[in-house]
Amino acid sequence: MNYKLIGRFLARIIFIEAFFLLPALFISLGYGEKDAITGFLETILLLLLVAIPLGGLCRNAGHRFGVREGMLCVSMSWLIMSLLGALPFFLSRAIPSYIDAFFETASGFSTTGASILSDVEALPKGLLYWRSFTHWVGGMGVLVFTLAFSSGENGAGFTMHLLRAESPGPDVGKLVPKMKQTAKILYIIYIVMTVVNIFFLLLGGLSLLDAVCLGFGTAGTGGFGVKNDSFASYSPYIQNVTTLFMFLFGVNFSCYFLLLMRQFKSVLRDEELRLYMGIAALSTLLIGLNTFTNSFDGDFWVALRHAAFQVSSIMTTTGFATVDFDKWHTFSKGILLMLMLIGACAGSTGGGFKVSRLLILVKNLRRNIRQVINPNKVMAIRSGGRVMDEKVITNTNAYLAAYVFIMVVSVLMIGVDGQSIETNISAVFACINNIGPGLGAVGPTCNYSLFSGFSKILLSLNMLLGRLEIFPFLVLLSRSTWRRR
Repeated sequence: MNYKLIGRFLARIIFIEAFFLLPALFISLGYGEKDAITGFLETILLLLLVAIPLGGLCRNAGHRFGVREGMLCVSMSWLIMSLLGALPFFLSRAIPSYIDAFFETASGFSTTGASILSDVEALPKGLLYWRSFTHWVGGMGVLVFTLAFSSGENGAGFTMHLLRAESPGPDVGKLVPKMKQTAKILYIIYIVMTVVNIFFLLLGGLSLLDAVCLGFGTAGTGGFGVKNDSFASYSPYIQNVTTLFMFLFGVNFSCYFLLLMRQFKSVLRDEELRLYMGIAALSTLLIGLNTFTNSFDGDFWVALRHAAFQVSSIMTTTGFATVDFDKWHTFSKGILLMLMLIGACAGSTGGGFKVSRLLILVKNLRRNIRQVINPNKVMAIRSGGRVMDEKVITNTNAYLAAYVFIMVVSVLMIGVDGQSIETNISAVFACINNIGPGLGAVGPTCNYSLFSGFSKILLSLNMLLGRLEIFPFLVLLSRSTWRRR
C-alpha cells in the first residue's frame, strides 16, 4: 500500500477544497455577512493547516499506484471533503449541529439534495452559493477535476484507477487514448453546458446569484434550491428550461463527445440513450394522464408540463419540485418510485441504479432463459454491436446484490426512529439513489430534520455510497485492503 502517495493526494484535495471556498467567501464579503465570513475564514485556515503539513510529510512518495490505492483515494477524498466542507455551516452557526451540517454537505457533494433546513431563504448568500457549488463539483467529481486541470502524478495506472473508481456506471471507457485528456474533455463539456443553462435562466429574469445556484444544482443533478418551495413559484419558462437541462445532464457525456465528432449514427444506435428517452417519455405521458383531472383541474397541458418536470427531476435524481407530488394518485407515485431506482444514464451526473445496468440485467435474464431451453449453446450479450465483457455482467450482478442488501439494512436501522414504513423506505431510496425528496414525511414539502443523529449519519453514508456506487466504500471497510502484501 502506497500510503504516502495517498496522503499526498488527500493533501491536494484538501487544498483544492480550500480554494473552492474562496468565491463563497467573497460573496459573503460583498453582502457583509459577518458570521459567514468568520466561518469561511476559519475553515480555509484549518484546511491549509492540514493540507500543507500533510503534503510536506508525503512529498517523497513513490509512484506505485494500484486499484486498492485508487479506491481508497476516492472513498477517503469524498468523506474528508464532506466532513471539512460542513465546517462553514457549523462555524458560522447557520447550522448549529455538526451532524446536521455534515448531512447537508454530504447531500451536496453526493448531488442528493436532501436537506435538514426548513428555511433555505434565511441562509447567508455565501453559504447558499457554497451549498449549491458542492452539487456542481460533486456532479462530475472533484477527482475528475483534479485529474483534468492539475499537474498530476505520472505513476502507472494513477489516472485510470481514480477515474474508474469515481465515474458512475458499470464500465468506464476512454473518449481519447489518454485518460487525463478524457477527464479534461468531460469537464469542458460540463462547464459549457452549465454556462448555457445559466444564460437561459438569466433570460427568464433571475438574478445572477440565483441563476448560478440553480444552474449548479441542475448541472450536478443535485436539487438544492434557493427558495423554500423549490421551483413551485418560478415561471413556466424557468421550469421548462430546467426540465430540459435536467434531462440533458442525465445523458451519458460520451454521447455529447460523439456529437462533437459528428458521429451521429453512433448516438442514434446507443441503446441506453434510447431506453432512457423512452422511459422518460412514457412516464411523463402516464403521469400526465393520471393527474390532469384530479390535480390540475382538467388542464392536460399544465399536467403534462409538471409531469415532465417531475419525471426529469426524479429520473435524473435532481430532486427539484414544482408541486407536492406526494399528494398525487398512488399510480403516479409508484411510477416516480420506480424512476428513483432506475436513475439516469451511466457517465452522466445523475445517480440511481443506472439505465445501462437495467439493460444488462434484462439482457442477462433473457440469455439465461434461452440457455435453459438450449443448455449447450454459447450465447453472448451484445451492446452497441459489440460483445459485452462477462466481467461487466458479473460486476453488475454483484452491484445489484450489494445495492439491495445495503438498502434493506438501512431501512431496518432507521426504523428505530419510529417513522412510517413509507417514509423510511423512500428516505433510503432517495438517499442511496441521490435524489433528495422522498414520500411521506420526507416528501417535496418536508425535510430530513425529523430523523435522529444516528439516522442522519447513516443516510449521509448512504448518499456517499450511492454517489461512488458502493464499491470504493466497501473497499475502504474491508480488512483485506489494509493487509500488507
